Amino acid sequence: MKELNELKGVGPKTLNLLNKLGIDDNIDLVTYYPFRYEVLKRSDIYQLNQDDKIIIDGVVENIPSLFRFKNKKDVMNFHFNTGEILVKVTIYNRGFLKSKLNPGTNLTIIGKYDKLHNTIIANDLRFELLGEEIKIEPIYHSTYGLSSKQIGAYINQLLDEELVVKSYVPDYLIDKYKFISKEESIKIIHRPTEQNKLKQAINHLKYEELFMFMLKMNNLKENKNNKIGLKRNISFDKVTEFIKELSFKLTKDQEISVKEIYDDLISSKRMNRLLQGDVGSGKTVVSMIAMYLNYLSGYQSALMVPTEILANQHFINALELFKSYDLKIELLKGKMKVTEKKQIYEGLENGEIDIIIGTHALIQEEVKYYNLGLVITDEQHRFGVNQRSNLKNKGITPDVLYMSATPIPRTYALTLYGDMDISNIKTMPEGRKEVITYLKHNDEIKDVLNLMYQELKNNHQVYVIAPLIEESDKIDLENVYELENKMKKAFGKLYSIGVLHGKMTNQEKGSIMNDFRNNKIQILISTTVIEVGVDVENATVMVIFDSYRFGLSALHQLRGRVGRSHLQSYCVLISNQDAERLKVLTKTNDGFKVSEEDFRLRGSGDLFGVRQSGEMAFKMADIKQDFKMLLKAKEDSLEFIKSHNYHEPHYKFIKDRIETTNNLD
Repeated sequence: MKELNELKGVGPKTLNLLNKLGIDDNIDLVTYYPFRYEVLKRSDIYQLNQDDKIIIDGVVENIPSLFRFKNKKDVMNFHFNTGEILVKVTIYNRGFLKSKLNPGTNLTIIGKYDKLHNTIIANDLRFELLGEEIKIEPIYHSTYGLSSKQIGAYINQLLDEELVVKSYVPDYLIDKYKFISKEESIKIIHRPTEQNKLKQAINHLKYEELFMFMLKMNNLKENKNNKIGLKRNISFDKVTEFIKELSFKLTKDQEISVKEIYDDLISSKRMNRLLQGDVGSGKTVVSMIAMYLNYLSGYQSALMVPTEILANQHFINALELFKSYDLKIELLKGKMKVTEKKQIYEGLENGEIDIIIGTHALIQEEVKYYNLGLVITDEQHRFGVNQRSNLKNKGITPDVLYMSATPIPRTYALTLYGDMDISNIKTMPEGRKEVITYLKHNDEIKDVLNLMYQELKNNHQVYVIAPLIEESDKIDLENVYELENKMKKAFGKLYSIGVLHGKMTNQEKGSIMNDFRNNKIQILISTTVIEVGVDVENATVMVIFDSYRFGLSALHQLRGRVGRSHLQSYCVLISNQDAERLKVLTKTNDGFKVSEEDFRLRGSGDLFGVRQSGEMAFKMADIKQDFKMLLKAKEDSLEFIKSHNYHEPHYKFIKDRIETTNNLD
């Protein structure tokens, strides 16, 4: 096959644009698949209603009239004979085509039919007759300066040559599922002639992606099981004693999770566990118990979190939890005095520090550990693969615990986190009341203010969430400062109001959060920077403006900032649209059910961007729509990796691909 720079029409500028789309060589180009198809079928003009889409062919009847405007825009009109009817065609900003539109010119026109005025408002002109055939036209994601048609033309140049590509699906599975060859599949994907063949081609390419993904997951799990972990000899009685000293009782799910982690830590295999639980379910205390177990074994623990606010909070909680124990706990953040950092670096390297809590500062080059035995990442989906790997590699073979408050439906989690063991915490701590959630229209703001006032009178606190920091000309949304003014008008004389958003410095954020935590601020107006982990027990109301702009899981996370104590708490979703979707939150507080519904409505993008391994962003497959195929690929890949086939020279290229691209561990 030709190289990219050998293709007709591809110069240095186009090459850069192709690179921008992730197309670096000819294989990238032929596997740059359409994201949708335009099915072109001649419309029956007599069956169309006002403003229906129209696709029709015929001939130009007269020389077009062209009107140009001062702003370099133009409009062109001409009459068009479909063979059945004469219609007027109007098209904007295509004046450069006038010289080609001579009377008698064959055209296919795509546009909108204004039946009332017998006019087609055209958006595309094709200089060919469509006829009675159905044409399936691929549409590619493009970029400024490089159109879908151009990309298709470059691909077709390669398809005109002999196409040699390997399928990563083993031969026996290609036979089993009667897949057409990969070469033929690729040709059909780009040059479809009939929908049935197109479906067969798509199935092969989807299955190949899912098979390779599950092969990677299973390979990771095999490697994990073969990794020798740290040796620990701890009696479970020590764990029981520690738990008895807590000022609260663990839930059944917390107890089970602690036991699963304990079993991992004392086993000879390296722990690689995901601890997922609903907001407020008590994952943090489970992680603290894990760090205590690690301390009893003489090893250091590192807890990495995505924000300084959360790092500060975990640090405060750890100091409180371990105040009766002889543990040295420190906090490491990006913005600290050089002398403070130096002391912490020395303490970590000489083993004086038992537990270090911090942000990505924990993985900086200067940070060296004496004997790191346990790595915990909280809200692990906020960190990239490389960040997590860097922290794991700071120890020899540290055990690893990931925590996430964005619960993923169990069936999907077992598949997508195939290389991890999973602990789930569903039960909530005793005494917690379910947050009551209301859905309100903007016109009902008085009801919302009344609810806020009642809770403020009871000496409780309120969060108010705005999706924007500054005004936008394009989107009419409430923003932080507008809300601050409105809240000051309503409550400014009685209560203190604070503002928190992502553009503030870490020091400013920390100061505001401390004031809110200490009830010096009663109403905190914020963007979603408070989404994760912030824990203020006295806050009982969460008001979210323009809530339609958030996914259900994100709204559930925000709701989880209230209801952190025995106090009855409330969440108010304010929205003038998308009411049916938002109603889900008024019916359940179960994060697993919310994530199921979010997954059903929005697909895998938001939920599973968490785990992208470099190839999780599938070109063809969709986790939600193709889940049955994924399960089949999981089963087939496990069978393949455990069979002699995996080590056969014939399949070496599959094995090499898996082992060279698997950079998660």
